[in-house]
Amino acid sequence: MNKAPSTSIYGLVASYDTPEALLHAAEKVRDAGYTHTDALTPFPIHGIVDALGIKKSKMASLVFAGAAAGCLTGFAFQYWVSVITYPHVVSGRPLFSWPSFIPVIFECTVLFAGLTAFVGMLVRNNLPQPHHPVFNAPLVEDATTSKFVLVIEATDPKFNLQETQALLQKSGAEQVAVAPADEPDQI
Repeated sequence: MNKAPSTSIYGLVASYDTPEALLHAAEKVRDAGYTHTDALTPFPIHGIVDALGIKKSKMASLVFAGAAAGCLTGFAFQYWVSVITYPHVVSGRPLFSWPSFIPVIFECTVLFAGLTAFVGMLVRNNLPQPHHPVFNAPLVEDATTSKFVLVIEATDPKFNLQETQALLQKSGAEQVAVAPADEPDQI
């Protein structure tokens, strides 16, 4: 019943006139069991993430781990410099005077969190990607100005070209089109 993903098709795209129609269609697609979906809209739509069934991002945990590593690195570096490698008594304070470590700890925490967020977003979003196959579909051009587009990828386990196309048409799509995996001039 399930058709194996075709290498020449990235997926199906469907355009809608209103954000409400897109939300309704996204809920139908989610309820039908599709998981490799996306929405392209000219402005943010409240509720689209829930309607598509997109799980919460793990970036917050990743950035927190980077910040914790930065905090510990900053503390360890200050301790190593002040107590172990270059012990130097300043104004009669003890060698392990942790309040003076706070600026370096703070800066290392922010630095590591920022770098973790930057690298994490690049890796998790498969960037840099100069061209994405979804932009091969003609319907996607209007997604930045006036249309609302729902995308179902061919890699979805439930993807079957005819059944998925029928589902999108039943959901109230104005148009449904195939997004080729290769650029049109290469097909």
